[in-house]
Amino acid sequence: MLRITTLIENSPGEHHGLATEHGISFCIEKDGHIVIFDTGQSGAFLDNAPKLNINLSGAGHVILSHGHYDHSGGFRALCSAAGGFTLITGEGFFVPKYAFRNGAYDFLGNDFDEAFLSERGITSVTASAPAKEILPGIHVLSGFPRIHTEEKINPRFVLEKDGAFVPDSFDDEILLAVETGEGLAVLLGCSHPGMRNMLDAVKERLGRPILAVLGGTHLVEAKGTGLEKSLEYLQNSGILFVGMSHCTGKDVMDRLEAVCPGFFRNVTGSSLFFG
Repeated sequence: MLRITTLIENSPGEHHGLATEHGISFCIEKDGHIVIFDTGQSGAFLDNAPKLNINLSGAGHVILSHGHYDHSGGFRALCSAAGGFTLITGEGFFVPKYAFRNGAYDFLGNDFDEAFLSERGITSVTASAPAKEILPGIHVLSGFPRIHTEEKINPRFVLEKDGAFVPDSFDDEILLAVETGEGLAVLLGCSHPGMRNMLDAVKERLGRPILAVLGGTHLVEAKGTGLEKSLEYLQNSGILFVGMSHCTGKDVMDRLEAVCPGFFRNVTGSSLFFG
């Protein structure tokens, strides 16, 4: 049995006792293994877990999709609640991230560094292979070719490197793909490298169809041809469960709900079950 649960997300679901926040965190329970994908912006996901009958203390792997606070902000709290896990991040995860806004730079990055991991004795692995099976049927993918040129990164996102600010190409972003009997369930953080670029890489590298896709797409900032092609991609992809949320944006989700047969609003507390 495979269960994928959204521990926290921007929006509430039927369970009104759960906290919500701008961020995302998933728990994957498969064949006795527990994997956490992203940790939201705070430790609130930890309070939600027991209310969903989920015990995170036995998590063996923690994957952080990229170095933005709304995906890694709950990691410090997790370290006080669980231990013995392996942390997986992408190349350049610890490079400070900012957003440029009206002449100022807003810090958007992580509130911990590699020294913190060393002090806590946390095993950390950098995902560098195109696809790596970390557990039977659970794969981490990184390094996504930028094939769909309409998928553009907002230039407001920058990195601080060697005392200068440079465009953030989000080379650190990684995703998780989980095997089910009928295809792959894919978990996305924000899809800064481009949702279509990332999903096409999944199909090419793992050679299996995508059954479900959950998480953020950053279509909230997409416009024109790029947005229309992304909507068409999801509408005609044959993906049975399309649970886009977080940075997808309300207007885009409204459009997806109208045209995409497999779309559902993936919110805090949502679970998908696969045999």
